Amino acid sequence: MMDDFIVRAALAGLGVAFAAAPLGCFVVWRRMAYFGDATSHAAILGVALALATDLPVFAGVLAVSLAMALIIGSLSSRQVSPDTLLGVLAHSALALGLVAVSLIDGVQVDLESYLFGEILAVTAHDLIVIWTGAGLVLALLAWRWQALLTSTLSADLATASGISPRREQLILTLALALTVAVAIKVVGALLIAAMLVIPAATARPFARTPEAMAAYAIAIGGLAALGGLAGAFAFDTPAGPSMVTMAAALFVLSATFAPLLRRG
Repeated sequence: MMDDFIVRAALAGLGVAFAAAPLGCFVVWRRMAYFGDATSHAAILGVALALATDLPVFAGVLAVSLAMALIIGSLSSRQVSPDTLLGVLAHSALALGLVAVSLIDGVQVDLESYLFGEILAVTAHDLIVIWTGAGLVLALLAWRWQALLTSTLSADLATASGISPRREQLILTLALALTVAVAIKVVGALLIAAMLVIPAATARPFARTPEAMAAYAIAIGGLAALGGLAGAFAFDTPAGPSMVTMAAALFVLSATFAPLLRRG
């Protein structure tokens, strides 16, 4: 019998993979990797808000991540290049969050657990939050899948089809904020974007349809989560970074062997 904490860690990793992998496909298709970075880095500021107001960490992270995503969306059309804007907001939000946490009196905070995750300390309550959030993300994506695909392919085509690209962008923003909120306990604010992008990028060479890419990404994300946990136990390494390392190794294998398979 495996210890309960190992089972909880495995279930938490799978929950994050189920939420992050299909959403990560849209992040890859829309080239929104920096957008994901900025939103996830803002999670530390959400932790500070939660600690200062006695809110649940999930609520604080969700509120600030959603606010950051909306701010990015509203400023993206201004006279600043998107890459510059995202770089400034990502690093500023992280720095401001770290400063805010340090200024909270009477609270001992393990910043490393919020930066890199603490999956081995996941509780049954955390599992409920993670899987509820993952279920909401999957429900949002399933509900708006075709509309999201159309607006991703072409904003003009979406408008001609009666679809509002801005509304679909807001739905993606909400899904991203939910994913950040459920993933911070597992992989931490600095590594959430990796679990969004790497499984989707790994799946891309093997998929012939968007639905297949999302399914492959979920499988790859789950394998990275479980393989990373196994590696963490075997080599006594941090669990969150080990999961991302496993995902990166799968990406290298994909990039190496996918061209060979296509030629074969």
